Amino acid sequence: MSDKKKLHKTKSFQRRQDKYGYLFMMPWILGFLVFTLIPFVMTIYLSFTEVKQDIRGFNIAFTGIYNYRQLFLANTDFTPALVSFLKMIIPYTLVVTIMSFILAMLLNSIVRGRAVYRTIYFLPVVVLSGPVMYQLMNLTPQVEGQVNELYYSFLIRMIHSYSPQAAAGLVSLFENLSIILWFTGIPIVLFINGLQKINPSLYEAARIDSATSWQLLWKITMPIIRPTALIVTVFTIVQLGGMDTINPVLVMIKERTANTSGGFGYAATISWVYSLMVLLIIGAAFALFRERKIKETHKYW
Repeated sequence: MSDKKKLHKTKSFQRRQDKYGYLFMMPWILGFLVFTLIPFVMTIYLSFTEVKQDIRGFNIAFTGIYNYRQLFLANTDFTPALVSFLKMIIPYTLVVTIMSFILAMLLNSIVRGRAVYRTIYFLPVVVLSGPVMYQLMNLTPQVEGQVNELYYSFLIRMIHSYSPQAAAGLVSLFENLSIILWFTGIPIVLFINGLQKINPSLYEAARIDSATSWQLLWKITMPIIRPTALIVTVFTIVQLGGMDTINPVLVMIKERTANTSGGFGYAATISWVYSLMVLLIIGAAFALFRERKIKETHKYW
């Protein structure tokens, strides 16, 4: 067979492979267009409009930057809600990422019973699933100047009868631990996967050069694990942002969306400003975890 025929056959095979590849990708592409791209573009447009609903349907009127002016100049609730969200998201993300990494390091170092321990640490993700977590988060005491009512267990009720402040503190601690435990399961799995991809010969070469455990961590493990840490950080930010129990901005968006007399456009405006803020946080994470070239081993110590 001549070289030209071989080349033609190879190109035909590649074209068929490409065709099948695009065919298998079509469901995802259609889903992305319908459920992500089109709503994304529509949200941009709606943020510059006033949308009202009547018996004839939805009436959309273009208002320019009116919604944005109202949001920053007239709305006294948005800025405090955004600041409150930032105060929650940054500490939670740091705690979840650092704790997940430490637990992954410990689990990765275990030889016997590794699978059992991994299952135990992943259980909160399954046990504290969406509906269960929703119920736990809505057991919070209702506060109107003071704790009026606690919807917690008998133990919390008993503590509340002696000290409402102690009961409220215990409830807050339980909620924070529940959130952290729920969000550490998947990051632990991601970190373990990243740790197992590190070539053991790097550690062996470093130990020959008298590197300490601390130097192995900072000079080998941390630089190589950076991409995984970035994925974990972005995942945690997005997941935490979807919880209205710790995200007052999301509550505002839901309330405005439920308001059919002009709320859709304003909700879209809040969504866009909130999304830009989240993108800035994710951009900071990219800058923090950007990959750097690993130096030669003998230059480390």
